[in-house]
Amino acid sequence: MVSELADRGLRVCALYPELMNIYADRGNLLMLERRCAWRGIGFTLAASSLGDPLDPDAADLFYIGGGQDRDQRLCAFDLQDKREALHAAAARGAAIVAVCGGYQLLGHSYELADEKLPGVGLLDLHTVRAEGPRLIGNIAIEVELDPGSKRVLAGFENHGGRTHLGPSAQPLGRVLRGHGNNGHDQFEGVRRMNVIGTYMHGPLLPKNAWFADWLIATALGRSELLPPLADEFENAAHDEARHAAGV
Repeated sequence: MVSELADRGLRVCALYPELMNIYADRGNLLMLERRCAWRGIGFTLAASSLGDPLDPDAADLFYIGGGQDRDQRLCAFDLQDKREALHAAAARGAAIVAVCGGYQLLGHSYELADEKLPGVGLLDLHTVRAEGPRLIGNIAIEVELDPGSKRVLAGFENHGGRTHLGPSAQPLGRVLRGHGNNGHDQFEGVRRMNVIGTYMHGPLLPKNAWFADWLIATALGRSELLPPLADEFENAAHDEARHAAGV
């Protein structure tokens, strides 16, 4: 089964790519495509937007970026029609990656000043728009995606919402520098099996090539490491992102 997935290539489905793409988050998709191509791994990209059906078996990795409040509201209500498919995709082990606004919509709800946007309940968390200043700046977190292997993710955050994890939620990482989910608990993002949520924009993957590789391998069901690439520029980008965050 693993070899069949690798031979078929990586199938990615972007949710609302024309709406949820603030801060050039679609650069994450380009990073995945390039790193597959450089290794001879096939790559196909499909989209599911407002009113489109979502096939839970049609992709190995589902991706949703961040957006403006108006666009996020449209997607929140449309996601209710895709709720069952997203849960089915997660249950079969597909990778799901959500950034900022997309991350907020995978929880139970997002409370604005005068409205509560529904989430899809895939993650045990809720988000509240706070009256205080936005949480903005370079950020670095320590993650342990594989047992015994701690790495640093570095990026940029800019969010007015404060996300609070429920008792069954596991944070993606521990904040080394920056604000994280809510500026108080020193956690950033969330992870549930192969479902990843994070506030890191910028986009994230070009600054963390190793994380892009982890996502590709995870989505393809590969337990072994991907063949290494000559990552001189990618490593420099990661070092610069860490330096900007003060790590």
